[in-house]
Amino acid sequence: MACTSSERAERYNFASGPAMLPKEVLEQIREELPNWRNTGSSVLEQPFTSTAFKQLMVETEADLRTLLTIPDNYRVLFMQGGASAQFGLLPLNLLRSGQSADYLESGHWARKAISEARRHSPVNVIASGTEQAFTALPPLDHWQLDPAAGYCHVTSNETGNGLQLQEFPELSVPLVADMTSDFLTRPLPLERFGLIYASAQKNLGVAGLCIVIIRNDLLRAPPPGLPTAFSYAAQAEQQSRFNTPPTFALYVTGLMLRWMGRNGGVPAMAAAAQQRSRLLYRCVENSDFYLCPQRPADRSPINVCFQLTKPGLTETFLTEAERNGLANLRGHAAIGGIRASLYNPMPLSGVARLVEFMTDFERKHG
Repeated sequence: MACTSSERAERYNFASGPAMLPKEVLEQIREELPNWRNTGSSVLEQPFTSTAFKQLMVETEADLRTLLTIPDNYRVLFMQGGASAQFGLLPLNLLRSGQSADYLESGHWARKAISEARRHSPVNVIASGTEQAFTALPPLDHWQLDPAAGYCHVTSNETGNGLQLQEFPELSVPLVADMTSDFLTRPLPLERFGLIYASAQKNLGVAGLCIVIIRNDLLRAPPPGLPTAFSYAAQAEQQSRFNTPPTFALYVTGLMLRWMGRNGGVPAMAAAAQQRSRLLYRCVENSDFYLCPQRPADRSPINVCFQLTKPGLTETFLTEAERNGLANLRGHAAIGGIRASLYNPMPLSGVARLVEFMTDFERKHG
């Protein structure tokens, strides 16, 4: 019988975001919060124009550049509004008058990006996973690319559908990627991208910050009507300080980047992601009680989505999991089922506990 939360104090947060943070990062936040860097005040009170906070931004960018080996011809921007804001800002910043954009329709979040982009520009859907109910990704040789497009947008990891693009093509137009849920979980061929964006609340800390990595040649004067604060060129010129950046989120991201650096960097994060997901997928595959409909070659190692073959037991599963310290396993509201988000801070012990619970739950209800 699975242990109760009173018998096991450890609690694991499988939420899609905001996600769990490493204990040592939480402890550092608690320790530094009243008096940050001996300034006599909290980081929550720091002016973004202060010498200390400017230095924090320099250090955070430098750590990110080191972890990803970002080339010199790319700028790092610290933006607000999350990835959803970028859905509309991309066409406004990157497209010339009358130009269209290519989009891969790979799942729930790609559809959101397409819908928002269409409010500002023509969109060409190069391929779609609708016929497979988004349980597989359209192969590259099915993509109907427009060589005159201003950019080609992909969602590298579909958080709600449990799918991940395993490789990124070299294209004649700028490749743009929403990497919110798998950013810094694997090495990247950055030179293939024109722009990458990722919200911080999954692998990089807390909500409020969106990181944009953009190639210099794509920094263009904003079109009329675009607020200056949302111009990539203006934010680059002002070192992401045209307006007050999300200071606390930036501080936590800096701590997370250093935590990753101390723990082996991106290669170690990638190896851990594979180890965690293999353990959980193996549990699902070895059972007739659980079902993962995603094509194995396209399955995400970050967001593992599955169903119970007896769907009437889903609520019981979620309730008992919560009681056993396994929190926030409910699938996306538009999709249902179970979703275990395995971001960088998730220890292997959390997945092992989940597998133990799943095995016991099947034994009782199968």
